[in-house]
Amino acid sequence: MNSTRLLEGLEKIDVLFDGFIPWLAGQYDSTTGGFYYARSSMNDRHFGPDIESTSQALNILIRNNLLQHMPTNMKQRMISFYQQKQHPQTGYFFDDNPAMKNDEVMVHRALSYTTGSLLKLGSAPLHPLPLVSNAAPEYVKSPESYLEKWRSIDLRNSWRGCDLLATSCVYIEEMKEEERQPFLDEAVKYLESIQDPFTGLWGEGSLYVKISGTFKLHTFYSRFNIPMPNTDKIYQSILACLRREEAHDMCYIRNPINLLSYIKPEIPQEEQEEIIRITAANMKKLKRPDGGFSRESENSPTAPNVAQVKGEYYPDMPEPVHLSQGLYEGDMNASTQAVLIRMQCYELAGETCLPVYGSSNFYKLLR
Repeated sequence: MNSTRLLEGLEKIDVLFDGFIPWLAGQYDSTTGGFYYARSSMNDRHFGPDIESTSQALNILIRNNLLQHMPTNMKQRMISFYQQKQHPQTGYFFDDNPAMKNDEVMVHRALSYTTGSLLKLGSAPLHPLPLVSNAAPEYVKSPESYLEKWRSIDLRNSWRGCDLLATSCVYIEEMKEEERQPFLDEAVKYLESIQDPFTGLWGEGSLYVKISGTFKLHTFYSRFNIPMPNTDKIYQSILACLRREEAHDMCYIRNPINLLSYIKPEIPQEEQEEIIRITAANMKKLKRPDGGFSRESENSPTAPNVAQVKGEYYPDMPEPVHLSQGLYEGDMNASTQAVLIRMQCYELAGETCLPVYGSSNFYKLLR
């Protein structure tokens, strides 16, 4: 049986979701079938529903057992929303904002998000994906050229660099299994050669930045069912970070918890209590009066693709992809993370995680 303090920590997380479901329902656009990033996105002609926000909203619905109850017309609108974003010649998926095409991470994330979301919705892209359409970059031609690409990525900001490493593997996922293995072998050897053997982390930057980079790489390891090395060292680094550093970004709250969920270390009860208590306190700082959660402590970033630069070295600054006016408000990026944090804290405690309070009313609240 779990301690009273552990259960109290989970309860402190639960109460933060007051008003969350009405906020989420208010982000839906029935005309396009997509979801807006924030409230301030909705009445500004410069912004519209976008791929990432819609995919993040879909993940929230799935994590609260709501996809199975989605009305058929809503499901068809969402499928159409994604399919219309695909470029018929290249197979990539793009939002209307032209700056998106200039950020390699966003291009790869959109490809991964959209193909995954269409699969969850029981559908598929209308056109061949980039590897099949011969629109993928030249570095996918051989394991050697892929390795050259990886070696060229600047890891002085672990978060950004590891994001580039991990998202570039979207092409490996498209490959046939027999073609894929040589690429995976090179990736594993390279990542092991540059991992810090003392901390278990990759790249440079503050502790939260390095943990965030390591979190990005866990998506590679988990996607291809490859064990991540030095997980015992990673756990100790996470614990030290939670105790010492200030989390001013929802990603800094989510990434350690997500890593713990992935590496599954043996955690003593006192440390479980400590981790959940710190996480609940950090989340509370980012809860907003509108019912959602914000990425950053001061306000919701207008361009989440460059939200992680504050006080850190950031190579090759991408062009901002603005999604909102950046007010003191909830945003979809942080809110989908908050839902996942809640689920994984329950998992960490060995408790059953029920849907967020009020989830059953979601479809009744849609405009």
